[in-house]
Amino acid sequence: MHLDKFYIDGEWVDPIKNQEIDIINPANEIAIGKLNVGTEQDIDKAVSAARKAFQKFSVTSVNERLELLTEIRNIFKKRFDEIVDAITTEMGAPIKLSRGAQAAVGLGHLKTAIRVLENHKFEYEFNGSIIRYEPIGVCGLITPWNWPINQTISKLGPCLAAGCTAILKPSEISPLSANIVAEIIHEAKAPAGVFNMVHGLGPVVGEALSNHEDVDMMSFTGSTRGGIAVAQASAKTVKRVSQELGGKSPNIILDDSAFENSVKTGVEKIMENTGQSCNAPTRMLIPRNRQKEALELAKIVAEGLKTGDPTNEDTDIGPLVSEVQFKKVQRLIEAGIKEGADLVTGGLGKPKELTKGYYVKPTVFGNVENRMEIAQEEIFGPVLSIIPYDNEEEAIAIANDTDYGLSAYITGEDKDRLREIGRRVRAGQVHINYGSGGTNAPFGGFKQSGNGREKAEWGLEEFLEIKAIMG
Repeated sequence: MHLDKFYIDGEWVDPIKNQEIDIINPANEIAIGKLNVGTEQDIDKAVSAARKAFQKFSVTSVNERLELLTEIRNIFKKRFDEIVDAITTEMGAPIKLSRGAQAAVGLGHLKTAIRVLENHKFEYEFNGSIIRYEPIGVCGLITPWNWPINQTISKLGPCLAAGCTAILKPSEISPLSANIVAEIIHEAKAPAGVFNMVHGLGPVVGEALSNHEDVDMMSFTGSTRGGIAVAQASAKTVKRVSQELGGKSPNIILDDSAFENSVKTGVEKIMENTGQSCNAPTRMLIPRNRQKEALELAKIVAEGLKTGDPTNEDTDIGPLVSEVQFKKVQRLIEAGIKEGADLVTGGLGKPKELTKGYYVKPTVFGNVENRMEIAQEEIFGPVLSIIPYDNEEEAIAIANDTDYGLSAYITGEDKDRLREIGRRVRAGQVHINYGSGGTNAPFGGFKQSGNGREKAEWGLEEFLEIKAIMG
């Protein structure tokens, strides 16, 4: 594969400079192609095209934008299997996860964007004034490698619905699915310049987007460190910044008859996507008197999951996305051992039968103290920390004792009690018994997990400015 062109102003164009990096399949560590990476000059071209297109696209009717989104969704359906294969190839997600969640959620975001656009009131009278919602302008979209389609479409759907134009900078680690998105939008006949895509590295292309005076908004998903860099660069032109960053989500499990199922499901949830989800329940908070039981259950579940080739239908855990990520996870597992946490299962090194690929052992630590690095640092791998608590107040205090606040999980029998605990946990999403609002619930975090919200009505409003016409 040779991804040697960018999509700018409705055409596939050559980069200003020919600078290539390898595209690596993490399942076998083999370079499967080359990716051209862009420069500040490529971003200038894309922003210029988006700025020109905004003049007309911003005043299109709701029906015109609905037709475009509907056509994009129809073509997405036709290319669904290609997207599934691309995600598994580029970032190692097990094929059943790529099909059932990774690619499927893209369709869900488009369906939700269509519903929200159909029902949104863009102008109304209020206390003698006219209140209008207008598109904010040219938007830079920077997306991560761990859920590439989910994050691309959760931004792009509401961006187009609002009447904004976009420049997408997908992760250089997962460029295959992004190229298919560009091809879909081209086939859907989006007006030239409405959607643009430039591949590249964050410190070059991402910074050029954030710095650019003709970009009105940056929507970023990635690490907290990356989010800080985007915010600092964007501050120079006072552009809006919407960020979804890291997480270290607590999972408070109550002492009741649902305990066994709560623990088992919690282990499965952290291991999904090889632990590479910002909202994964990585800190399991267990009543101290039931910790031994929890460790035994966690060990059984973790050791029962199949790690291996992500193209096999029975694989539960694929490889980590890259060598860099593999080394980071290994370092943090070693830190957990050195800090004195009990290694219940897993540990350092690859599973013995897997010598090629960035595979790690599903790992469970017990008797973790919340001050430990493995309890505070976002590991982004299949590593679970089990932390004991003595009472409900302590559990809530431990849950909130983190720099992050993206998601939290509260599990047990009494839903009223679970919801009351959920009200006291500082997180943007609280999952009661692992429940999910899908593409219809606002997604975003407190504290260093970011600002702004994605999905549904809240996601659309991120891309809109409010105007009052008075008198």
